[in-house]
Amino acid sequence: MADTVLYEVSDGLATITLNRPEAMNAMNIETKVAFREAAQAAAADHSVRAVLLTAAGDRAFCVGQDLKEHIGGLLAARESGSGEGVMSTVQEHYNPIVRALTGAAKPVVAAVNGVAAGAGLGFALAADYRIVADTAAFNTSFAGVALTADSGISWTLPRVVGPSRAADLLLFPRSITAQEAYELGIANRVVPSAELAAEAVKVARGLAEGPTLAYAALKESLAYGLTHSLEETLEKEDELQTRAGSSEDHVIAVQAFVNKEKPKYLGR
Repeated sequence: MADTVLYEVSDGLATITLNRPEAMNAMNIETKVAFREAAQAAAADHSVRAVLLTAAGDRAFCVGQDLKEHIGGLLAARESGSGEGVMSTVQEHYNPIVRALTGAAKPVVAAVNGVAAGAGLGFALAADYRIVADTAAFNTSFAGVALTADSGISWTLPRVVGPSRAADLLLFPRSITAQEAYELGIANRVVPSAELAAEAVKVARGLAEGPTLAYAALKESLAYGLTHSLEETLEKEDELQTRAGSSEDHVIAVQAFVNKEKPKYLGR
């Protein structure tokens, strides 16, 4: 895995760090491949019980596509008369990354330290919980460079802020402050910039020590309920609750409650 993305697993917590601070963590090909590998590794590793997505530096979480690299590909395609492969990064990189984060059977926390724009916003929205520095900012960016949405934003953004606000943010890209992001629901929690790293680790570590199967079921239930009828969702809840109720963690939780003790979950 390239050093443009750092990957570490410790005590059930996988930390993925975007590591191109000099480029505001923009996504060049090397970074996209490494990010895809890290996200898929974290999702597939059963010893990982929570994922923390963060970024190096204090200016940006991720500003999306590396446009300096991208323009080279566009000009080369124009000279050759073929645009084949120029926009393949959505299918090859962004889609697998978003699928891994949203589909992971464990909670994903994003610690947004600075600007999250374009695909960077998409990656943040793919997380289950977003802790945001008070100095951070968000921007959809796509229309500003004559592109449509990618990185799952067409699905995640309207579900977070509503269809009308999503249309406004996409048609008229602008910088959104951390406070406005909180009011819109993009940020779950806003903290002072100096406290972001510690707070994010605390939250992610707490989730890694929690009932992993229950968290996975909650993720599945929420995603299912957004696109199915009430009756179908009730059936899905029954299925998932039966599964969660059969877990060791459920027994541990009930015993701890009865004994007035703090449960020590096993993640199974």
